[in-house]
Order: sequence, then C-alpha cells, then structure tokens
Amino acid sequence: MTQVLTRAQVEQTAATIVAMQEPSGAIPWTPGEHTDVWNHLESAMALMVGGEREAAERAFAWAVSTQRADGSWPMKIVVGEVEDHSGETNMSAYVAVATWHHWLVARDEAFVRRMWPTVRRALDFVVSLQLPFGGVAWSQEWHDGAPARVNEDALLAGSSSIYHSLRAGVALAELVDEPQVEWELAGGRLGHALREHRDLFLDKSTFSMDWYYPVLGGAVRGPAAHALLAERWDTFVEPGLGIRCVSTNPWVTGAETCELALALDAMGDRERALRLLADMQHLRTDEGSYWTGYVWPDEVNWPAEQTTYTAAAVILAVDALSDGTPGADIMRGTTLAADFAEIGLECGCLPEDGSVGDRVAGGPRHTT
Repeated sequence: MTQVLTRAQVEQTAATIVAMQEPSGAIPWTPGEHTDVWNHLESAMALMVGGEREAAERAFAWAVSTQRADGSWPMKIVVGEVEDHSGETNMSAYVAVATWHHWLVARDEAFVRRMWPTVRRALDFVVSLQLPFGGVAWSQEWHDGAPARVNEDALLAGSSSIYHSLRAGVALAELVDEPQVEWELAGGRLGHALREHRDLFLDKSTFSMDWYYPVLGGAVRGPAAHALLAERWDTFVEPGLGIRCVSTNPWVTGAETCELALALDAMGDRERALRLLADMQHLRTDEGSYWTGYVWPDEVNWPAEQTTYTAAAVILAVDALSDGTPGADIMRGTTLAADFAEIGLECGCLPEDGSVGDRVAGGPRHTT
C-alpha cells in the first residue's frame, strides 16, 4: 500500500497540535481562537495516535471539567471564557467516540470508567433532544446560566455524527456493564431518519459535509453508500487538490477531504481514499502543520492559519489507511455496537410487511 505519511511525519504533526494546546488542556482551532468540544476531542484522538498520550489525557480532563450539569458544553470557549453558551448536540455526543477510541488504542479500562459519567450525561442530553421524525435538534440555547429554547431543527451532518457517537456510547455501556436501552432506541430512530428522511433535515446541501456524513457516521453503508457518494462526487471533488467545503466556492479544505477519505475507507474503497489523502498534502507545512484550505483561482492558502482540527483529521485518516494503531477502526466501526434496529419509529413509517420495524443499515435483519 502507498504510504502517504511516515510515522515520523505523523508524530511531527501531532507535536504541532500539542504546541497549540492551552495550559488548561483546551485545544483551540488556533492559538487565541475558540475551542469547541467536538474539534477539541478530535484533536485528542489524533494525539493518542501520534504518541502524545499525556497531552491527550489533559484534553480529556478539560472536557470533564467543563461539562455542564445537563451534559452539554458551551459551543465556544475562548481562552477559558465562554463566548457562546449554547449547547450543541453533535459536539456533546462526540465524547463517546473519543472515549471509545482511547479504549481501542490504550485498553485502559480505568480511564473508560473515569470518563463514563461524562459520556452518560452527554448522550442523555443528546437523546433528550431527539425530534419525532428521528433527527436530533441541533442545539439548545442558554440564558441567565440555564438551558433555554431548543432550536428544533436537525442538521444532517451533525445527526450523522451523533449516530456514530451513539454506537460508541452503547459499546462503552456494554464495556462497563451499564446497558442504555434508550440510546439504542434513539439510535434506531436516528438511523432510519438518516436513511429514509434526509429531506426533513435543514437544507445545507451546498456543504460537502451534508453529502458524505451519512456514510462517515455509519448510518448509510453498502450499495446505498456507494450510490450516495456517486451522486455529488463531481460537484465536490477537485482532482489533485481535495474536496470543496462548499459547492459554490472554489475552495478546498483539508479536514473535509480527510473525512471523505475516512468515509471511503469505511466503504472499502481504499484506492480513492488514498488518492484524496495524497492530493491534500499540498496543505502541509515544513513544520508538519496544515493550512485549513486553498483557493485555487488565487493560488492562495485561506484562511491564513493552520488549524488543529485539520492536522487531527489528517492523522486519523493516515491511521485508518495504514492500520497504524488499534484505533484505526474508529470510523469503519466494526468494533462499535451493532447497527441499531428500527424499533419504535415515531415518523409514521412501517416496514413493507406492516410489522414493527426491525431494520438496520445493511437492509432487513431478523432477530430471534
């Protein structure tokens, strides 16, 4: 297999993330920029791959210390000060994926048990905001230090990531022997929505994330995944450069390119995954960090910053495509809980035979 980065280069990139970590353990997008818990935890996962376990665990400790009583995190924290108090469901859910990834890499059950109360509160918060059609409300505002109005629209990419997080959460629940049936039921309804009701999510179809995330999150796999990615491949993919963040702008971004590579790998399409990962290496600096994106008509990197989340996405894609650590499976998901059965649907759908739903991502499944 073609090797895109060496182990030394992966470690060099991980070191650039550590260099931007704040003394509190927070990992902002760039120094002085805001921290959100999703990208923060993605960076922690990359640090585990890059051999920076101490820095990764400082990042996990920060997540534990900043979680609120309802299970959420503020959407934006800038050098310790909350800039946006709203709680975003997708961001909150991702602690389950990061904790499972840590387990895969380190096999440290004591660490998992320390993280478990944080994971449980986070996913309970997320599941509480599930909408009747199965998607998850994207955020809850805060006023006067307390949860307030729920933004009752669902984001397709965010809900797809939540599906991934619920599978990781149920796997963790099994590990600590605390089954969470509500998460499984919510996952079944959510998976159904991501497969059958994508039109009910907010229309963000100009963003590439809305295109590939149902595959990356694991709700859509098999022939349906291949068909979904074929639909807009030519809209978003710029050969030799990467993929567009937004279909209307001549701007490729490294993180989205790596995520699409991870989605392709999860489908078994390593050839195209490797090509995309190789194509985006023009964003790499001599120090091992990564520019966020590139505007090709102007031949300029924009914005003028190297972001931790881009570096993290590269490291995780390299790990997946090289099977470099036991965490390489995190997006393929074969170590996660099984796909959830479609039980207790509230959207009005019934299977073709009229029975209670019991379908999963790969098609019909009969259980005894």
